[in-house]
Amino acid sequence: MNSNEKNSAKSVRHFLTLTDLTTDEFKQLIYRAIELKTMQHRGEVFEPLKNKVLAMIFEKSSTRTRVSFESGMAQFGGHAIFLSPRDTQLGRGEPVEDSARVLSSMADCLMVRTFEHKKAERLAEYSSVPVINGLTDDVHPCQLLADMQTWFEQRGDIQGKTVTWIGDGNNMCHSYMHAAKILDFQLNIACPEGFEPQQSFIDETRENISIIRDARAACKDSDLIVTDVWASMGQEEEQKQRELAFKNYQVNSKLMQQANSNALFMHCLPAHRGEEVSADVIDGSQSVVWQEAENRLHAQKALLEFLLV
Repeated sequence: MNSNEKNSAKSVRHFLTLTDLTTDEFKQLIYRAIELKTMQHRGEVFEPLKNKVLAMIFEKSSTRTRVSFESGMAQFGGHAIFLSPRDTQLGRGEPVEDSARVLSSMADCLMVRTFEHKKAERLAEYSSVPVINGLTDDVHPCQLLADMQTWFEQRGDIQGKTVTWIGDGNNMCHSYMHAAKILDFQLNIACPEGFEPQQSFIDETRENISIIRDARAACKDSDLIVTDVWASMGQEEEQKQRELAFKNYQVNSKLMQQANSNALFMHCLPAHRGEEVSADVIDGSQSVVWQEAENRLHAQKALLEFLLV
């Protein structure tokens, strides 16, 4: 990277993890997302990104990430370009830094959904425009914007509340750990041995988290119960092993009864009923998964506006 690239890159705001936001900025995005949702539901036309282009790099496929970003750009008057590994030279071995230089010279923002987190960091290092992390193996910050928007809509500020994560210490769990630290809530993490969050995330968020082996104990007096699939994308060959490891970590009505009576249930989807969550919970009255899914659209519109306007 030459000196001009370094200077321009330093002035660009990226969103790679929730820690790229202050507490005030996080809450500002949540409240703005709620406002944008109200405007869209009223049928208001609001196009702050007219003629702006979002280039979306998908090395991991997705339903919600693609549709929410494409719809958001269209509603904002801009345009989104979908790029799969088959559609780019990245899939044929072009260095990330070269792709970053080229794409950022033609688009106003880049979104990447990939495996290695370092690839997203490398893209941001050499991009002259904002880079948004649509998911990596380490974190899923866009989902947390939507989850927290959903909580704030339903219950108000989450500060001082207790959230329980049930299952694998994966990228979603890591982003919940970041959210706990930034928004100041307590996060109980119920996971079997060998499936803990990465140590670096534990060290970073230690004051706001507890790792508890017993799922029932972890849910006690909780305000929000969250889970995810037992085998994430790329872990399908571990499915049988994980089914055995997580057999006592299904979120069902018995677990929900340990939480507060008005506790909510969230899941980032897709869900496997009968595995990580029972049908009566995900389709029940405490579940807000459909509002949570829709809020990917509104939270990411707030993020795009924050980074580009």
